Amino acid sequence: MTEAEHTLVLGLGNPLMGDDGLGLRALARLRQEWAVDGAELVDGGTWGMNLLPLIEDARRVLLLDAIDVGATPGTLVQLEQDQIPRLFARKLSPHEVDLREVLALAELRGTLPPSIVALGLQPGDVSMSIELTPAVAAGMEALLDAIIRRLQLAGHECRRVAPPDPRASVLPADA
Repeated sequence: MTEAEHTLVLGLGNPLMGDDGLGLRALARLRQEWAVDGAELVDGGTWGMNLLPLIEDARRVLLLDAIDVGATPGTLVQLEQDQIPRLFARKLSPHEVDLREVLALAELRGTLPPSIVALGLQPGDVSMSIELTPAVAAGMEALLDAIIRRLQLAGHECRRVAPPDPRASVLPADA
């Protein structure tokens, strides 16, 4: 991969708010189970504007998050770049307002990456909890498959380095 093909995989969410921590859990599973060449895997948490330089430096951005589109909890949600702006007026997650502002500022500055995709699952419950709801936990494998497919389509070599651990409902201490 060349620098111009740099892909940023950004896990988003709050791990103390149930299903809202999905993006961080998916990122942790990706780090534990896969070696991905040429992609930067970043825990974005709820960083807000601090994400701007990371996003501006990327050619592609893959956002991992709980995405509320009113579907059944655990449903896989994939938003292409052209779909994301249409949903800007709609709150996708508790920290989405910050992300919306970061993307808008990058666009204003002319530094918005040419490819941005949001992948996630429809959340069920975003109240105080360190665990995912059963429906969202059950959708994790489909989400990880979608992430790997997207990375491979972008030309990244993805090699499994550890077996899947579907019981991983809580973030590891080093995530």
